[in-house]
Amino acid sequence: MGRLLIVSNRLPVTVKVEEGEFRITPSAGGLATGMRGLHEGSDSLWVGWPGELPRLSEARREELEQRLAEFRTAPVYLSQTEVNRYYEGFANGVLWPLFHYLTDRVRSDAWKDWQTYSEVNERFAQRVAAEYRPGDTVWVHDYQLCLVPVLLRQLVPEARIGFFLHIPFPSSDVFRIVPWRTEILEGILGSDLVGFHTYPYLRHFSRSLNLLLGVEPDGERLVYANREVRLGVFPMGIDATRFSALAESAEVAAEVQSIREELGKRKLLLGVDRLDYTKGLPERMLAMERLLEREPSWRGRIRFIQVVVPSRTKVESYKAFRRNLDELVGRVNGRYATIDSVPIHYLYQSVSEHQLVALYRAADVMLVTPLRDGMNLVAKEFVASRSDGDGVLVLSEFAGAAAELAEALQVNPYDADAAAMAIHRALTMPREERRTRMEALQRRVFTYDAYRWADTFWKRLQEPPAAEVDRMLSPAGPMQELAARLRAAKHLVLILDYDGTLAPYASSPQLAEPDEELKRLLKALSSRPGTSVHVVSGRSRELMSRWFGRLPLGLHAEHGFWSRPQLGGEWRPLKVRALEWKRRILPLIELVAARTPGSLIEEKTAAITWYYRMADPELGARRFEELRRLLEKEVSGLPLEVMTGPKSLEIRVRGVHKGAILDRLGAKRGITLLAMGDDATDEDLFGALPAGGTAVHVGRGPSSAAYRVADPAAARRFLASLLA
Repeated sequence: MGRLLIVSNRLPVTVKVEEGEFRITPSAGGLATGMRGLHEGSDSLWVGWPGELPRLSEARREELEQRLAEFRTAPVYLSQTEVNRYYEGFANGVLWPLFHYLTDRVRSDAWKDWQTYSEVNERFAQRVAAEYRPGDTVWVHDYQLCLVPVLLRQLVPEARIGFFLHIPFPSSDVFRIVPWRTEILEGILGSDLVGFHTYPYLRHFSRSLNLLLGVEPDGERLVYANREVRLGVFPMGIDATRFSALAESAEVAAEVQSIREELGKRKLLLGVDRLDYTKGLPERMLAMERLLEREPSWRGRIRFIQVVVPSRTKVESYKAFRRNLDELVGRVNGRYATIDSVPIHYLYQSVSEHQLVALYRAADVMLVTPLRDGMNLVAKEFVASRSDGDGVLVLSEFAGAAAELAEALQVNPYDADAAAMAIHRALTMPREERRTRMEALQRRVFTYDAYRWADTFWKRLQEPPAAEVDRMLSPAGPMQELAARLRAAKHLVLILDYDGTLAPYASSPQLAEPDEELKRLLKALSSRPGTSVHVVSGRSRELMSRWFGRLPLGLHAEHGFWSRPQLGGEWRPLKVRALEWKRRILPLIELVAARTPGSLIEEKTAAITWYYRMADPELGARRFEELRRLLEKEVSGLPLEVMTGPKSLEIRVRGVHKGAILDRLGAKRGITLLAMGDDATDEDLFGALPAGGTAVHVGRGPSSAAYRVADPAAARRFLASLLA
C-alpha cells in the first residue's frame, strides 16, 4: 500500500524564526488532532502552508524543508499578497460567510480574489503531484482547497483522492449565490470520496449538483466525468481520552478547586469561542441579558465566563465585530453588575490547554450556541472533560454536533427568550437528570472520537468502486479499430439518435436546435462516398424538418413513426391501428403537468411526451413516479406502452420504435450498419440490428451495445474520425 498524502491550508506544525533559527512546534487544533493518529501511525506526508515567514534565500528554504521533512511535512510557500487574496479575500471573505448562511457578509468585490484562489489551489495541486508516488492516496481538507481535487486529477489521473469539508455545505438557494459555483462543484468532484459532518450537508451538496450540473446522485454515489464519486457522512470527533486524562491531572484538579473556591455558591456558565460572527456571541449575550431580566433571582448568583480567542485581528470587519461585542458586554454588565458581582467575565485572550480543561471541568453549564457551525468540537471537548459525570451542555441546533449530541439542551440561538429559558433549565436541572444526560453524551463522544473519524474515512476511501457502476468506456484502441473498419466499408449506413447522442439534452424542445458544427459534420458524412446518414429522434417531424430538412439526410421523427428516407422525399407514417386513446390519457398528463411548475407536454401523432427538465429536480422526480404508475395502470390491456427517458416520460402506440426504421431502409447484403444512441428508446434499434451491425452507446447507462463513448462530444469526435 502507498503513502497517505494529507493536504490542508496549514501544516500541523508552527514555524517561527527566532534569532535566525527555525523553531518548529506541533500545532493545536481540530484537524491537527484529528489526523494525528493517521499521520503518526502510517507512512504519510502532510502538504500545506507553513505560515508567515520572512523572505528566505534558496539555501534557507532548503534548510527549512529539511527540518520540516523530520515532521513528514512539505511546505507550499505563499506570498503575503496571495494570503490576503486567496485566504482572507476569497476563502474567508466569500466561502466562509456564504457556507454559514451569512450572505450579507459575502464580499461583493470577490471577483478580483477568485483568480488568486484558483492559482493557489493550482500551486497546492502541483506540489502534491510532485510528491505523489504510484499507489499513494490523497486526502484534501476544507473550503480553502475546493479546486485541488480536480486540478490534481488532471495532473495524476490515476490518484485516489478524498475531500472532506469541515464547515457546513449550505442549501442550494444559498450556494447558488456565488458566481463560481460550477467551478467549485467540479473542483470537489475531482475526488473519489467527498465527506461531510452531517447528512443535511450531504443532501444540500447533492441538490446543488442536481440543479447546477444536472447530476443526480443515486443515494451516496454518483457518476461524473466517467468516474464514480462517493459521498459520505463522517462526523468528526476529538481525542476524548486525552481530554479526560487532562481533566484528571493534578494540575487541572488544583485549578478547578481554585475556580470553585473563588466562585463560592455562585453557578458558573462558560463559553469558549474563536472571535467570529458565526459563533453567535452577540446573540448569546442577549440571551444572558434576557435571563437576568426575566429571572431576577439569578442576579448575583451566576458568573458567565466568555473566553474569546483572538482571530483575524488584521481584518477590519472583525475589528468592528469585536467593538460591537465589547459594547454589548458592557451594556449587560452595566445593567446587572453589583458591588461584588459582575455577570459576564469577558476574556479576549487565548488560554492554555490546562486552563481550558479546568474551566470545562468547573463549569455548571456550557454554552455552545453558534449561528451555524460545521461541527463545533468545543461541545465534545466539554463532554470529554467531565470526568465527574456532571454538567449541562446547551447547544445550538444549527451546530453540526447537534445531530449527534441529542441529550444536550438544544436551542435556537436567534430566539433570545427560548435560549434564556434553556439556560434557566440547565441551571436548575436535577442532579440525576444531569448525570443521565452526560453519561449518554460521553458514550457517544468517546466511541466516535477523532481516531475513529479518520480511520473510517480512510478505509472508505480505500474501497474500490462498485463493480456494477464501472461500465468502463471503450478503450481508444478498439474504438480506433472500429473506425478503421467503418472507413473501409463500401456501403456504410449510419443511424444516429439526436438528443443525448449528437447533442446534449436541452431544457425544452424549442432550445434543442442543432449547432452549425453538427450540421457541417452531418453534411460531410453524407457526402462521403458510399455513406448514407439517418438521424432519428423522438422530436416531431415539423421540428426535424426545420432543423435538418435541407441536409442530404434520412430523417425519422417520433421514434420512427414518421420517416423521410432522403432529401426531397415525403414524410410517411408507419401503418398502425388507429386508437382514440389521447382523449383518455392526455387529461391525466395535463393534471400532473399543472402540478409541476416548469414541466411541459409535447403531443405527437402517435405519442405524448412529458418533460420535466426545467422543473425542480426533486419535485419532477416525485411527479415522474406518480405519473408512471398512473399511466401503467391506465394502459393495461391497451396496445400502448410507457417509455422513460432522461427527465421525460412518453406514452406511445406499441410497435412504434426506432427498430422499425430498419425495415424501411431494407437491409441489403454488403451494407455495414452503425447505430448510435443513449437511452432506452435506442435499445429497440440496437436489438433490431442484423448480424454484423454495430451499436455504440453514448454515456454510462445500461446498454446492450458492444461499444461505449462518454458523451455527445465524444460521439462527434468518433464520427469525425470516419472522415479521415
